[in-house]
Amino acid sequence: MQKDSLFELKKIANELRQDVIRSLKNAGSGHSGGSLGMADIFAVLYFAILNHDPKKPNLKNRDRLILSNGHICPILYASLARAGYFPLAKLKTLRKLNSDLQGHPHNLSLAGVETSSGPLGQGISQAVGMALAAKLDHLKHHIFCVTSDGEHNEGQVWEAIMTANKYHLGNLINIIDYNGIQIDGYTKDIMPLGNLKTKYESFGWKVLETNGHDLKQIIKTLDKAKTYQKSPVAIIAHTILGKGVSFMENKYPWHGKAPNQEQASRALEELQNHDQ
Repeated sequence: MQKDSLFELKKIANELRQDVIRSLKNAGSGHSGGSLGMADIFAVLYFAILNHDPKKPNLKNRDRLILSNGHICPILYASLARAGYFPLAKLKTLRKLNSDLQGHPHNLSLAGVETSSGPLGQGISQAVGMALAAKLDHLKHHIFCVTSDGEHNEGQVWEAIMTANKYHLGNLINIIDYNGIQIDGYTKDIMPLGNLKTKYESFGWKVLETNGHDLKQIIKTLDKAKTYQKSPVAIIAHTILGKGVSFMENKYPWHGKAPNQEQASRALEELQNHDQ
């Protein structure tokens, strides 16, 4: 990718982070840490990788993005808005009564949202079903699923992983937000995951790893993942919770916390300085 394109993606990722802070401050509740941590990956997905068209959101051959860890929907909503699915001003309505931008995505409320979420662990099962349906219909699009490291505590996740291997779902790419943090603390303390790469490989998946904040590396990894035809791919994305806001980075209380007015102002000042 050209240097100017990378610069533009970096700018978009920064704008997405600012959108997240503003919308969460207005809402007074929601999940800051994971939303900020996944901004670089969402910028790459929506502005460099996904085959999608906001003017034709139900295009049959579009790529699907399934957000399993739906609590980080502020970054999904910001990405959809920046991509043109709805006006940016709508981000101000996050978590408001009667808003389409609910605390978890609802696919009947908003164009570009492929599934509804809530309980963790279900998104990868939904993604497996979509990938199998596309394979049976001889369609060529990809199903991208975003999961958290913490939701790998769920048994349902591993059932889906086994199923994806059984049906050789080469059209399925699972991007794991591996920030080492969940709502109650650090994953190594709550429920150690062990060697996640080895586990996925033992279940028949191809496994790639990437720095979740290196745009060039993210693009290279996703492009490589799309070349596999006969097996599903897991991308372990090493991310920093709260990335871009110094007082949030790697602090687990920010997993499920929104900034107040003063904190939002500090966060936005930091992010705006990154652009200079």
